[in-house]
Amino acid sequence: MKDVLVVGAGPTGLVSALILARRGIAVTIIDRKSGPTPESRAMGVHARTLEFYRQLQFGDAVAEQGVQAATIHVRAGEHDTARFSLAEMGAGLSPYPFLLCFAQDQHERFLLDRLVEVGVSVHWGVELQRLIDHGDGGVEVHTGATGSNEPTERYRYVVGCDGAHGRVRECLGIGFPGGTSDQLFYVADAAVPEAHGNDVYVSLSTQGVGLMMPVRSTGTKRLIGLAPSQARHQPVVKWNDVAAHVQSLLGLQVDRPNWFSTYRVHHRVASHFRRGRVFIAGDAGHIHSPTGGQGMNTGIGDAVNLSWKLAEVLHERADSALLDTYEQERIPFARALIATTDRVFQFLVDEGRTPRLLRSQVAPRMLSLIARFAVTRRVMFKALSQIHISYHDCAFNTGKAGRVRGGDRLPWIPSADGDNFEPLRSLSWQLHVYGQAHPRILDAAEHLALATHQFNFTDTARRAGVARNAAYLVRPDGYVAVAMHGSDPQPLTAYVQRWGLRFDGAPPPTSP
Repeated sequence: MKDVLVVGAGPTGLVSALILARRGIAVTIIDRKSGPTPESRAMGVHARTLEFYRQLQFGDAVAEQGVQAATIHVRAGEHDTARFSLAEMGAGLSPYPFLLCFAQDQHERFLLDRLVEVGVSVHWGVELQRLIDHGDGGVEVHTGATGSNEPTERYRYVVGCDGAHGRVRECLGIGFPGGTSDQLFYVADAAVPEAHGNDVYVSLSTQGVGLMMPVRSTGTKRLIGLAPSQARHQPVVKWNDVAAHVQSLLGLQVDRPNWFSTYRVHHRVASHFRRGRVFIAGDAGHIHSPTGGQGMNTGIGDAVNLSWKLAEVLHERADSALLDTYEQERIPFARALIATTDRVFQFLVDEGRTPRLLRSQVAPRMLSLIARFAVTRRVMFKALSQIHISYHDCAFNTGKAGRVRGGDRLPWIPSADGDNFEPLRSLSWQLHVYGQAHPRILDAAEHLALATHQFNFTDTARRAGVARNAAYLVRPDGYVAVAMHGSDPQPLTAYVQRWGLRFDGAPPPTSP
């Protein structure tokens, strides 16, 4: 029986396969397409995703290949009404205080190259036909080239990353409740000769809403917005049908695009992210408006959360109950995200007189006010970048020390010698202490074969929210599992026992 089958080779599937392979799991990845995505499609890569990539030792390489957008301009008519410096907003919060624009076709090719380096290749043109979960007997998977049927394979686990119309969720019979907007959106990649630099521009007016951002280092811009009313009911909408509207909205001349498409916004969350030994992730589990560029990043977050847990269970370093925490942690975030993006989306597209007035007159002034205060700017960065995501409500995470709770992302604490994220490259459990660790804590960690990292307690550490001399058990994905004060190691040892954890340096379990 094979270890894991990943269905779908978009960013979510590729990251899933890459993490599993890096953690020593035999992984097979298939995709019904004939090859990688040829279009730019999803392109915004946020700070939290780059932090995950840094753990995989290529965060900086991705940042260098994409286009770093450090400033967001909000425009009303022909004038900037607010300006947000992401570099300033995210200073001290993340090693990546910017929005990275990295076209999906380039992004996928980069991940494919990393996957080849660990000895895994995608099986293109292979389609999932059906699957049967036999429990401890594994998952029986029927695949084949489109229109054919090949012999079956059995896998211990299957991960469906095959999109909103994916076959995995369909085979499981998992519901996908939600709806579809009546509004029609356009998306185009084009040269905009009068646009300078790599900033992001958001235009708000009574005419509608538009977004312009860099898409490639060649200077190409991504244009997104609501199609004008006269174009929405045409059988086929072309660039010429929206060009005048787009240029009026942006106040700039736009060359004929090299890619143009239209779409309607869907907002759906699957009723479950797991059934037995089969999981779904990314667009297979949730789709929503492109507000804030959260979709692909959320899918990659799913992949990170699930993959390390699968690896720990397959290596017999954790109880299988660990896998239950994937849905417990990720589905509440997906639901909250969709509720938030849907509210923003409705505000942006509502064509009533009052919403149009609010959008063109009130919202720009409110954003201008928000931009003046450091506190609100930092809150905005945390939300946009996804570094605010936490799992407080899951029983897998516990305790509080300082302002840091179990389930929080480990705060980034830079110093003259580096930072506290560097040890996370090991992709393993570790104990962090900021100050002086108590000998009893150190003895317990040594007995558990748990790697321990002690850092100086500095003003930067204090501002980040950690407590002096407190201990934090950090998960392989960089989130805090246990936060604890004092000299008693019992919270740590009880947690390890409850979840059946065995750390990298511990001997393998013996058979009865």
